[in-house]
Amino acid sequence: MAQISIRRSVNSDLDRIMEIVDSAKELLKKDGSPQWQDGHPNREMFANDIKNQTNWVLTVGNEIAGTATLQFAPEPAYSEITDGTWNVTDQPYATIHRVAISNNFRGQHLSRYLFSNLISMGQIQGIKNFRIDTYPKNVRMQRLAESFGFAKRGQILVNDKIDPHRIAFELNINN
Repeated sequence: MAQISIRRSVNSDLDRIMEIVDSAKELLKKDGSPQWQDGHPNREMFANDIKNQTNWVLTVGNEIAGTATLQFAPEPAYSEITDGTWNVTDQPYATIHRVAISNNFRGQHLSRYLFSNLISMGQIQGIKNFRIDTYPKNVRMQRLAESFGFAKRGQILVNDKIDPHRIAFELNINN
């Protein structure tokens, strides 16, 4: 098996990242989910993530197999939560956003490597709390989150023109 690792993305990765994201958008559409169908995430968002050094790529050998953003700044959409509450509100958290795996690598459970490494990168920075959100029909992401111990915390609203409702998840690591 080829070496699997993550690294911060660079500008020259942007075309490949967008190929992966575009194929993920098609998969979501095929699943009947409106998530990512309103034009975002788009190239500009990923370019900003790269500039801010918050985007990561998962590599298998020398090939980019996936991407995700690990954001350490508070997520504005998470300031209001309904149908529940965040478990930890007095400590910093990191947010995992814009997760996508290449259709060339789907079914190989590489999203588990990606999540594991992102959580490790957060812990290296002293973060013990992680949050994500996903659309109710995105069962793949829900299963992945729950397999890592993320718990459903409620509902949040994001900037999405089609349907802004998302399920909010939180992982709290106690050492």
